Amino acid sequence: MSWKPEVEGIEKRRELAQQQGGAEAVDVHHQKGRLTVRERVEALVDPGTFREQGPIAGHSELDENGNLVSFTPANYVLGIGDIDGRPCVVGGEDFTQRGGSPTPAGLRKSVYAEQLACDYRLPLIRLLEGGGGSVRGASGKGRAPSGDPVFAPHRFATVARALTIAPVASAAMGPVAGLPAARLAASHYAVMSRSTSQVMVAGPAVVERALGEKLTKRELGGADVHESSGAVDGVAADERGAIDAARCFLGYLPSNVDGLAPVRDCDDPADRCDEALLEIVPRSRRVAYDMRQLVRHVVDAGSFFELAPGYGRSQITALARLNGQPVGILANDPRIYAGSMDATGAQKFRRFVDLCDTFHLPVVSFVDEPGFMLGVDAERAGTIRYGAAAICAVMQSSIPWTSVLVRRAFGVAAAAHFGPSAHVLAWPSSETGALPAEGGVAVAFKREIEAAEDPEAMRRELEQRVAAATSPFPRAEGFAVHDLIDPRQTRPTLIRWIDLVQPLLDRTLGPRSYGFRP
Repeated sequence: MSWKPEVEGIEKRRELAQQQGGAEAVDVHHQKGRLTVRERVEALVDPGTFREQGPIAGHSELDENGNLVSFTPANYVLGIGDIDGRPCVVGGEDFTQRGGSPTPAGLRKSVYAEQLACDYRLPLIRLLEGGGGSVRGASGKGRAPSGDPVFAPHRFATVARALTIAPVASAAMGPVAGLPAARLAASHYAVMSRSTSQVMVAGPAVVERALGEKLTKRELGGADVHESSGAVDGVAADERGAIDAARCFLGYLPSNVDGLAPVRDCDDPADRCDEALLEIVPRSRRVAYDMRQLVRHVVDAGSFFELAPGYGRSQITALARLNGQPVGILANDPRIYAGSMDATGAQKFRRFVDLCDTFHLPVVSFVDEPGFMLGVDAERAGTIRYGAAAICAVMQSSIPWTSVLVRRAFGVAAAAHFGPSAHVLAWPSSETGALPAEGGVAVAFKREIEAAEDPEAMRRELEQRVAAATSPFPRAEGFAVHDLIDPRQTRPTLIRWIDLVQPLLDRTLGPRSYGFRP
């Protein structure tokens, strides 16, 4: 007797699963300008490489003879597909069924996504769209046991564990609330689609009932909110842009903590010396400049990939490449608070250092740090505690560091820009000290200035005198930096350093573990 009827049953369920919530539901989804989860997966992975897990998970209705009458697939798609030739775990909610709120099989597949990434030590990409649980229950049919069994492992345990093993990137593709929103935040890289997504702890109806605030989803958790909230690391114009951003991010990282990031072929000359670097820092200490443009003159062309540009804006965090080697970039933006580190900048800084340390990326720090942000608002925000935590993260890191003193390195905050045994280069424009000239003069010469016939003239004279004493030449002559260099030589000098530390990266492999931080 043949097993053909059962095989046909398999094929029929596979066929029905591809239809998701049905043609009408898919059409409604498209009319909202959103891709289905299967279309998103297809856009993310290399063509023809997706191997689905549980392709016929769902619920069957059978007639009295055991023939298939209907089949409702799990509303979560999960599998393994290649991204730039490397296998990755990919999962996402099917919003065409129950608005992404999980069915029993959908919930099981969702929970298994992190476990699959942990078991195979593969990167995880989540394509998120849904609101988590529902008061209607998981199935809407019959009475299921209430809650998870007491012996069940906590579902967030593997969410946390995955972050210690392999890169996790999440993309908010539509409205995301509850557990999916928490999963978005529990990522090494989180991106949202400006045109289609909103990210919320809870939706407008819950917020209105709890707080009396009547808001739209976009007002509550749209891209305009989260560009500066720190909840996401990037905002793309649309879903395909978010998918491209997730792919790009993964290209800088290894498949897991036991390996090194892939080094790409580079056609940008290693000895390139851009003339613009000689003049990019103004001689006037009061004039700002474009730090991002400075960095782009140094790293491989087209490789600058910034994280969270709208959050903690005085600090720049980015991934880039030097002669094909992925590196972490830290820098100050002198156009925001003169580059000083505030509370949000310190939190962003610390998180990025941990990312680089977890995945063994050498760090290049371009330093123009006038110190921690001052004033009552900075004190109320707890700047010094978050700043101290950032410094501790740097000191607990085990990756190679090099620091380029571009302009200023003052106060306690300057310590965040120099890792343990950092290789330190200085530009002629650099200046260092306990305090910037202006603040130092105001403290040290307060009485003399007040007693002078022309206090402002006295202040300017003293500031010029103190500023002259911060010249980089005495530090270089005293071997307080490794070298004082022509700014145009920054790229070739850093690439020689990359070649030097490349053999050391093998020693950093494996998971990270840190002690208490303030």
